[in-house]
Amino acid sequence: MALRVGDTQVLAAGLAAAVLGAQSVRAEDTAPPAVEPEPPARAVTVSGEYIVDAVGVARGADTGLRYVDLATLTAEVDLEAAAGWRGAQFVAEAIAGTGQRPNDLAGTMQGINNSEVPDNRVKLYQFYLAQSLAGGAVMLRAGFIDLNADFYSNEAAGLLIAPAFGIGSELAATGPNGPAIFPSTALTAEVRIAPSPDTYAAFAVVNAEAGVLGDAGGMAPLLKEGALLIGEGGWTGGAGKVALGAWTYTRRQDDIRLTDADGDPRHARAQGGYVLLEWPVGGPVDGEPDAPHRASLFLRAGISDGDTTPYRGGWQAGILVNRPLPARPASQFSLGLNQAFLSDKYRLNESEAGNPQRAAETGVEITLADALADWLTVQADAQYVRNPGRAPGVRDAVIVGLRFTFAFSQTL
Repeated sequence: MALRVGDTQVLAAGLAAAVLGAQSVRAEDTAPPAVEPEPPARAVTVSGEYIVDAVGVARGADTGLRYVDLATLTAEVDLEAAAGWRGAQFVAEAIAGTGQRPNDLAGTMQGINNSEVPDNRVKLYQFYLAQSLAGGAVMLRAGFIDLNADFYSNEAAGLLIAPAFGIGSELAATGPNGPAIFPSTALTAEVRIAPSPDTYAAFAVVNAEAGVLGDAGGMAPLLKEGALLIGEGGWTGGAGKVALGAWTYTRRQDDIRLTDADGDPRHARAQGGYVLLEWPVGGPVDGEPDAPHRASLFLRAGISDGDTTPYRGGWQAGILVNRPLPARPASQFSLGLNQAFLSDKYRLNESEAGNPQRAAETGVEITLADALADWLTVQADAQYVRNPGRAPGVRDAVIVGLRFTFAFSQTL
């Protein structure tokens, strides 16, 4: 049957309508669902911690019960979320202590409590700007920074309370008034580079004289006493760690024994180095790849010149066990040993002053902690110190303690 021109026009119109209708249906079927706007990024995290310790010295230079407390308040600002500054972060941290000094009873040189402060003051402990570059492979930080956060530290030693497990005494005792570590930091410029996921190198220039807002003398003058230069590099694969570090001061320090013709101290180069080892033992506690290992071993050792501090070196070793109590998922146990070797010059000085010193001070610590709630951790601790250096006539010291840690964190 032949189609007339009018029939052809009607058929074409019908086909066009069918095609448009099908396209309309397909467009409706394939259109993406409406996307709800993302909530605004939270830029500020505020966290706090309050530590209260009851410390009993059963044997030492004296005996008795003392309390130590330390409050910490930290604000971290994600500047990318707050102001669009990509990869930048600002950190401010204040600390305050009102406790006593139990080491006055124990008489050790290295201390027995990492929350004990010489003066009860409120101070601005950290205050710095951090900038991440190259996709996180490079980190720059500048400001008042705790040196021990990135240098000479073992994560597996973090549960132990004796200060020797925080940073080696041969470095902690250097500088005009100590390096930039607890309880006073110093102006610092630091760069950390990660050439690969398992390797890193870090270097820092630190004002040699520590001092922050809140200290008796306030902030220390910049570079008046020179600078501390420190570098560390290592490997961190497989939840382990192997690292080497070295440090020196740009300005010579007072020799602790030698003097010139006028009786003033001679000057010597303060310098040293250290090695860090950490290794996991067993698999993850619950079989998950990101869970902590059942245990981690650590070992480290450091040396120094021995001319500008009482120490010529020392070592620390120990183990951290996660979930030692199967019914308590957040429980942790740690055992640590440490030994500090006194320098010959320091021992000669003390001997001439009528306080003869043995060659080394040795400490052992065992501790068990458990989180009773998200905001409360309780920790029992015991320490034994052989030859406490500030009590030369005392053979050993025995310390027991109980720590309560209250913590919170809120993102705004």
